Amino acid sequence: MAIKILIKRHLPADKIRELLPLIKKMRTLATNQAGYISGETLRSIENPREYLVISTWLSLQDWQNWFGNPERIAVQKQMDALTGKPGEYQVYDYA
Repeated sequence: MAIKILIKRHLPADKIRELLPLIKKMRTLATNQAGYISGETLRSIENPREYLVISTWLSLQDWQNWFGNPERIAVQKQMDALTGKPGEYQVYDYA
């Protein structure tokens, strides 16, 4: 069964120009992973520094494989260094 991953990121105003290419790079890498279906990036209207990345995967195992992928981890470390903290991850399935 397909799952949705929600990742909330708070981007410091002075780092947004550096972080957006990393978010796009992460999506590009994800599109080549087994089980990846789709993804989108949204910005909060109430708080323009808050971004929500939503991705859809065929299975939890596919997501876990991607989450442990060294390429993803390397990009994530770059993002965390710029934001000062990791994104907030939530995993959902269909009711």
